[in-house]
Amino acid sequence: MKFHHLLQQRQELLQRTRLANAAFVHHELGQFAARIARGKIRGQVTLRLADPEAQRAWPTLVADEGSQAVIDEHFVDQDVLDLADLLVFAAGGDLPTDFTFRIEELGSRFRPALRQELERAGVELPNEAELTEDWNRE
Repeated sequence: MKFHHLLQQRQELLQRTRLANAAFVHHELGQFAARIARGKIRGQVTLRLADPEAQRAWPTLVADEGSQAVIDEHFVDQDVLDLADLLVFAAGGDLPTDFTFRIEELGSRFRPALRQELERAGVELPNEAELTEDWNRE
């Protein structure tokens, strides 16, 4: 591949990368939502992003309602880090330091905008039943 050809394709590659990331985040949030539903986890939570100024080197997921032990049982540190990355992407340019939401509404709150973006770009998304089948195979 020639250098100038790659530069000519840059904008298209950036757009395709954005769509690939949107599809990934949509899928991963769906997996989290399915896991939350299977575990019957409910209640308001706050995901606090890492913030060196607040001496918080790692994101935290705090139960505002219900049991923190249930959250800790279902979400190891890597899960919380992954969820933080997913929500930052889903939030787009509007980056809060905290995300407060009802955990059982994770999918319905953060996935629709991603789905709309993908559909506007002509991406054919599988229905939820097909996605669930894919998750069960993994």
